[in-house]
Amino acid sequence: MTAQNHTGESPFLLLGLSDDPQLQPMLFGIFLSMYLITVLGNLLIILAVNSDPDLHTPMYFFLSNLSFVDVCFTTTTIPKMLVNIQTQRKDISYPECLTQVYFFLVFAGMDNFLLTVMAYDRFVAICYPLNYPLIMNPHFCGLLVLVSWLLIFCISLIHVLLMRKLTFSPGTTIPRFFCELAQVLQVASSDTLINDISMYVATVLFCVFPALGIFFSYRQILSSLMKISNTASKHKAFSTCGSHLCVVSLFYGTGLGVYLSSAVSSSAHRSKMASVMYTVVTPMLNPFIYSLRNQDMMGAMGRLPGRVVSCLDGL
Repeated sequence: MTAQNHTGESPFLLLGLSDDPQLQPMLFGIFLSMYLITVLGNLLIILAVNSDPDLHTPMYFFLSNLSFVDVCFTTTTIPKMLVNIQTQRKDISYPECLTQVYFFLVFAGMDNFLLTVMAYDRFVAICYPLNYPLIMNPHFCGLLVLVSWLLIFCISLIHVLLMRKLTFSPGTTIPRFFCELAQVLQVASSDTLINDISMYVATVLFCVFPALGIFFSYRQILSSLMKISNTASKHKAFSTCGSHLCVVSLFYGTGLGVYLSSAVSSSAHRSKMASVMYTVVTPMLNPFIYSLRNQDMMGAMGRLPGRVVSCLDGL
């Protein structure tokens, strides 16, 4: 089969999670439910943070940004999969695949950056409490988020522009339910050396450096907590980090699972399940982790219906 530059309408084929027709209705129902829970849970956090003055702090500002990114992250992949299941088709056009790769990189990278910034916020709050309001001022917090967006937009765009130079065979099959950069590069017909190098560099920038930043922040936090003699104060300080640590562990744990399942195991099923954990389950669980383990957030959630009613009465 002759390789060609994919600028026309010849589609890629997404294998999805299963070829069994009897499983398709169940998969559709499960993933639709998970998607709706993810969107609803994260939107509730955004509304609670923005409507409650008690939550207008750097920590919750970053959390609302993380919730927005998680909604976008799942929206990049799940709706297309649901459409393919419902229409019993597996195709995705070349422009759609490029778009999916781009936004997947953007929102996955922003997840990394925001988790790192949130770790830095906890580091300043616990290690330098007197200087915290001065360091983590609204201008600086907004600048951190803005710079993160600009960096991730530019680096993701570079990957997509490099992808456009690749050639693929018509009807190329991608063994995922969405277009993932590493998987697309594996099925390319042309040389991918430059793409592979840029992907490894991006992995260092998006994953390794943020992970090291989080590790350094929590090492300093732990060191500071060990110096606190009051047990109640120590517990209160560490409790503010508990939710973030859970999300970090879930995010990097499932991400590492995707990498290991692809590199070590030859089982396509395991690799698909790992990618589901990373792209669907983690964003769905984040709102539960942050709300159930956080009394301030639980209080804000409880006051949210009253604020909504007040706003509607004002109209």
